[in-house]
Formats: sequence, structure tokens, C-alpha cells
Amino acid sequence: MIKKFLNPGNYPIKASLGLFVLRVSVGAMMLSHGIPKFQRLLKGDLGFPDPLGIGSDLSFVLAASAEFLGSILLILGLFSRFASIPLALTMLVAFGITHADDPFGTQEKPILYFLIFIVLTISGPGKYSLDKKFFG
Repeated sequence: MIKKFLNPGNYPIKASLGLFVLRVSVGAMMLSHGIPKFQRLLKGDLGFPDPLGIGSDLSFVLAASAEFLGSILLILGLFSRFASIPLALTMLVAFGITHADDPFGTQEKPILYFLIFIVLTISGPGKYSLDKKFFG
């Protein structure tokens, strides 16, 4: 089961190239959110909302880890499906809880990220990934 989940998919070159562009670009954009959070985490500045009722510190650690480490793994195409899941969940919380009362224009970005991460979870990273090198 895990081996199938690590499989990058057997896609034609054009589809794999499209997955590569999607994975790297969305990973880089999400990393731009993750780097400042990770820097705050290293400084011990954990002030953050508690949308799930698990404590603001734990909420921040989970969000910062997903956005920073998950984005790096996604860019590299390493454990891509596993990295996409916490990223998708983080965006689901951002959309459904954190920004639930905000106008649609504010909710739109986490919805788009969520959908992209779901697509990457389902499809895998494609041929141009470290997953292909190690697990393909």
C-alpha cells in the first residue's frame, strides 16, 4: 500500500512536465508562506490562532511544518503524496475555519491551494521527481 502511494505515476512526458511545473510552482508559492512561519517558530514566537481547539502553539507548529517542510518536499518531488496531505489539510482549515467569515476573495486562495494539493495527492509527482528516482 505504501509503495503504491510512493509511486510517482506512469504518465506521458507532457503530463509529467505539467505535474512538475504545477508541483514546483505551487510548492514555491506555499514556501513563501512557510519560511516566515518557520523563522517565527525558530525564534519561539508562537502566537497563532487555535482553529482546531488543540492549542495555539501546536496549531502553529503544525501549520509552519506543513507549509515549510511540506513545500520543500513537494518542490523536490520527494514523498510528494505524503507532503501534499498536510498541506491540503492546512488549506482546508484556513478556508473552512480561519477564513470562514471572510469574503470569498479572501477564501479563494486557500481553496485553490487545497484543490491543487488534492490533485497532487491523487496524481503523484510525475516522472520528474525524486520519487521517480527512488520509488518509480
